[in-house]
Parts: sequence; structure tokens; C-alpha cells
Amino acid sequence: MKLKEIAIAVFALVLVGAVGYLWLSPSGLKSVPNVSVDGIDGHMLNLAQYRGHPLLVTFWATDCPGCVQEMPHLVKLYNDLEPKGFRLVAVAMSFDVPKQVRIMVQERHLPYTVAIDSDGSAAKAFGNVQLTPTSFLIDPQGRIVQQKLGNLDFKQLRNRIQSMLGHAGAGA
Repeated sequence: MKLKEIAIAVFALVLVGAVGYLWLSPSGLKSVPNVSVDGIDGHMLNLAQYRGHPLLVTFWATDCPGCVQEMPHLVKLYNDLEPKGFRLVAVAMSFDVPKQVRIMVQERHLPYTVAIDSDGSAAKAFGNVQLTPTSFLIDPQGRIVQQKLGNLDFKQLRNRIQSMLGHAGAGA
């Protein structure tokens, strides 16, 4: 009886290890959805165009206090790391009024790309995002490596992006 219990425990351990490896290994990470959004400048953006660069996609809303609180930190992160290859796309939710989005971008001098998810398809493609801020860090190979609901830990995020920038050319 004891041998059977040991065999079951070993099997369970191997199964958990295999699932963990597939989840955490680069080939087991989920790829960024193939979605297009309307840039506030009138051009259509496809997230696939950012492949080869670390990319932060953040879903936000003009009436979201946490989103507004994050903006200065996002601006600093973008200004510091964009020259090295980092990209950032802030996607306003479908319920946001486009005119208000443009006003906020102008008033807050947002240097990064801002888009409007006018039909909600981007939020749906990213797992039905409904709460803001919700952010996705995507590696240069186009894999989602981090998903965060709520405010970001900018020190940790900066470190992850910088490590990707050091490896951005490899395998891209």
C-alpha cells in the first residue's frame, strides 16, 4: 500500500512540474492577441507592429483615479527607456469619450502612443478587460510575460523591461 502512495505522489509531482514548466517556459507563455486599435492621431495601430521591442499595453480610462495617478510614472518610464527600444501603448476603454481622451493626452503631455478601443475588441482579446488600470508587459518575441490589474510596481517593471532591452536583439 505504501508503494502505491509513493508512486501516486511522484506522478503528481512530475505532473505539477511539467505544467509549471510549460506555463513558465517561453514557449508556454501566451502570445499577444492580434488586435488593432484606433490611435488618437487617426491611424490604425496593430500591436504586432511592436514585435521586436518590449511593449507595455495598459488599459485605462479618463475617470480612473489609479490611471491618472500612474501617468507621471508612465511618462518617466517611457522617456527613460523609449530611446533604448521600449514601447508603450495606452488603450482607452470603449466607454471613454474620444474628445475627453484627446484633451487628457494634451493636458498631461503624454509622449507615448494612446489609442481608443472604440468597439471593445482589444479589451475582449486581452481576456475581457473590464477594470482599469490593467496592464500587460509583452516581451520582444510577442509573449505576455506579466499581467497586472491595478497600479504597477514601477521599480519592478523597470527592472523587467531593462532586462528585456539587454536581450531584445536575441531571438527577435
